[in-house]
Amino acid sequence: MTKGDAEKTPQQLKEEGNEAYKNGDWDTAIEKYTQAITISTEDKDRSVFYKNRAAVHLKIEDFENTVKDCTDCLEISPKDPKALFRRAQAYEAQEHFEKAYADARALQMIDPKNKDVQEMLSRLHKIVQDLIEEKTKTSGKVQQLFEILFDSGCEKDKRETCANNLVALAKERAGSELLMKQNVLGRMIQMLKTEKNVEIRVACARTLSEFCKDLERCKIVLQEVGIPWLLELMNSKEQAIVNATQYTFQTFFNTLAGMDIKLEKKADKKLLAANQKEIDSLMATFVSIVTQRTMSGICRDAIIELILKNVEWNKLGWGDRFVRMGGIEKMLDICSELEEFKFESRIEITDNTRMTTAICLSKVYETQYDDKSKDLYHQRVDEYIRLRLLTPDIEHKVRVTVAITTLLLGPLDVGSRLISREGILEMMLVMANTDDVLQQKVACEALIAAASKKEKCRPIITQGTDILKKLYQSKNDSIRVRALVGLCKLGSMGGTDASMKPFSEGASLKLAEACRRFLVNPSKDKDMRRWACEGLSFLTLDADVKEKLIEDRPALRSMIELAKSGDMNCLYGVVATFVNLCNAYDKQEIIPEMVELAKFAKQHVPETHDLDDPDFVEKRIKVLAEEGAAGALAALSKTDSHNSRELIARLFNAICQLQENRGLVVQQGGTKALLGLASEGTKKGKTVAAQALARIAITMNPEVAFPGQRAYEVVRPLLKLLDVECEALENFEALMGLTNIAGMSESTRKRIIKERGLPLIENYMFEYHEMIRRAAIQCMANMCASPDIIKMLEGKNDKFKYLFLCASDEDEEIIKAAAGALCMVMSESPKCLVKVFEAKDWEEILKFLLSHGNKDIQYRGTIIVYLLVSHDKQTAERVIDTHCKTALEAISKIDNPELVLPKAREYAYNTLKLCATQWKLIKDPDVQDD
Repeated sequence: MTKGDAEKTPQQLKEEGNEAYKNGDWDTAIEKYTQAITISTEDKDRSVFYKNRAAVHLKIEDFENTVKDCTDCLEISPKDPKALFRRAQAYEAQEHFEKAYADARALQMIDPKNKDVQEMLSRLHKIVQDLIEEKTKTSGKVQQLFEILFDSGCEKDKRETCANNLVALAKERAGSELLMKQNVLGRMIQMLKTEKNVEIRVACARTLSEFCKDLERCKIVLQEVGIPWLLELMNSKEQAIVNATQYTFQTFFNTLAGMDIKLEKKADKKLLAANQKEIDSLMATFVSIVTQRTMSGICRDAIIELILKNVEWNKLGWGDRFVRMGGIEKMLDICSELEEFKFESRIEITDNTRMTTAICLSKVYETQYDDKSKDLYHQRVDEYIRLRLLTPDIEHKVRVTVAITTLLLGPLDVGSRLISREGILEMMLVMANTDDVLQQKVACEALIAAASKKEKCRPIITQGTDILKKLYQSKNDSIRVRALVGLCKLGSMGGTDASMKPFSEGASLKLAEACRRFLVNPSKDKDMRRWACEGLSFLTLDADVKEKLIEDRPALRSMIELAKSGDMNCLYGVVATFVNLCNAYDKQEIIPEMVELAKFAKQHVPETHDLDDPDFVEKRIKVLAEEGAAGALAALSKTDSHNSRELIARLFNAICQLQENRGLVVQQGGTKALLGLASEGTKKGKTVAAQALARIAITMNPEVAFPGQRAYEVVRPLLKLLDVECEALENFEALMGLTNIAGMSESTRKRIIKERGLPLIENYMFEYHEMIRRAAIQCMANMCASPDIIKMLEGKNDKFKYLFLCASDEDEEIIKAAAGALCMVMSESPKCLVKVFEAKDWEEILKFLLSHGNKDIQYRGTIIVYLLVSHDKQTAERVIDTHCKTALEAISKIDNPELVLPKAREYAYNTLKLCATQWKLIKDPDVQDD
């Protein structure tokens, strides 16, 4: 609240809200009514403010908040007719027809002569009767469905069809209620005890998730089905069953906490507090069972993913409790598990388990905001490592080394702190120098992870280079490739600085050649190729290596195929290599004066390689796009690591820089992946993903690039680019993308309005930057096809006046867009039509349009003048008594398409004819003078 607003009374704020509502300024109206509600002490007044705010929510189609505000109003004034009517409208829009009918009936009792209510009742009565009839029919169908589904002797195909129909029925509110009344939960539990059919088990899990989207039903499912039964269902070796049950658990959290991770909707504090018991029970169960030996590897991964997705403060805020419950120790137990230790008590893991665990440990560490919490985290890790090193056997040393490696891949600060402890690095070097293959392997991996920072590389280069060279001579391929990656990482310590080379000249190219041989050798397994990718991720900081790799198409294809497999262990290697090839990282601006100053002070000045010039980078991006890199990135975008998601978004954006690549991105599933990347990740990651979407929206038909629901989903990320913190290019591309989206349909325009995009677009119509201003006006021109925008322009504001003034701009594209918008608005709104005369220079602007050298602008000018003259005689007289008449006469007589468009000539003639025959203001243009 501003200082000025703080001094106003609730009534003054209400009046300002009313004025904003009349002018179509929905954001201001909501703000004023909200302020009035906050400071008001009178229940009677607050009920009015709630009712008024509900009207605004109804206008922008925010039906959920409309219902909420109307309900708050009715709690104070139970028989308020406007609140009842607005809530009924909102319920009807949400397809809650029975509730809408109930409100309409209540309103009829209060105001029986209200015609709007009578129409609503008539409409709803038929719908409700149809629903009752449908329920009766559906009830019979449900019984038939149950007979087939729950009869194990029926045909397999019929049972599977019935199971999928069950999911479709559960998605409908009426269908869910009916199924719950028919005790479907009990029958499903009983059936799944013996059911072996995977598709039926998946359908049952999906049905439960649909039930759980309603809070009341969610609690019933938790109570009747129970967490143990659901965990037993998820403990499967079938990925489809695990995914479906994992989604059910996530739906529990979303509903109980009032959040939606996909839509970035944070947890509702009140709802979270009210359902804390159920939420704590679910999370505590996950933490306690995650190390169970009887659990399948993919089920364990799913549980770890559920923890990491919900542990953050703006979700369930479970970070502190996770640490206190011993969650850190459990994660370290899981990540230190190795295939080589074939004990009966071993924990089953997958190829992705260690990376998932590293991300989880990192997420939990990020939730520790104060020093005390971080110290507790460090203490837990230190104690875990200390206890395992007390036992001198090799197994514990190996497990500790693997745990430290995982920490270096996740919370780097925690891992780096362990490496710096006395004896830890020395222990790893000793293990690497033994003849035991397992010790060599884990020590190599640890050394690779430890060399993440330059200050850590120095002691490893000093002490470990010779050991790594020795291991590279091993006959065991798994040792050789890891040693190779260690050498690659140490050799890349200089980064992109062409003047810094830790190893001798040409060493990087030789190492890269070795990595490429591992990639293209068909006899090498996936693990070998993954490590080869990791080695290249470090070496490709060298521009010479980049050029050699981009010319090796078989090696590139091998990397892309590896990424398409979805193995998250290869994520960093593949993505980091591609980022280096595309130079898709932030580059520090080089200021010549600072470079000269550094040289004078004899400081090291980084040098850029000639092969990193824009032409070479563009060529490399083209090759990657042609080889199908977008499909590989789409497969890897499912990672939960926000930093990795940012790198993938950067790559998509780099590929989309070139217009010819954008179609390939769409073909390979890039838009779906980008929508996900734009909704969840780091701030920078979401921004670059949104920019890539904007670039696609600019040059491709939005109906092709964003089919179905995606056309609505893309609006939000594009609007987020209309921010002062974003770069000018991002603002411009977002506006251009929104222009095309707004031109699709009325529903997409409504989505832009609903997402509060209109004030953002209007703001950039006043931008100093000519290109951005042009894009904003073009976007507004397409938005003017919406009746809601026309109503806003009719309000008591200068928005139409400014649009009219834009038609006299110096930029021809701005004039075209503004004049086109005027044609649309004036043809639909007589109120806006007479607003033309509010502009002081209206006569000059009309004459400017009619006499413009651009035929398209002149054509739009003739339409505008024709619409004015058609309005009434008084308006026609004002227009025709100006120099516009001379311009119209000249246009109507030019029969040359190269000078005047035939349609413009026709409009000019019709305008003059109208003034002559209907309004009798001038001579008939068809009558010749004597």
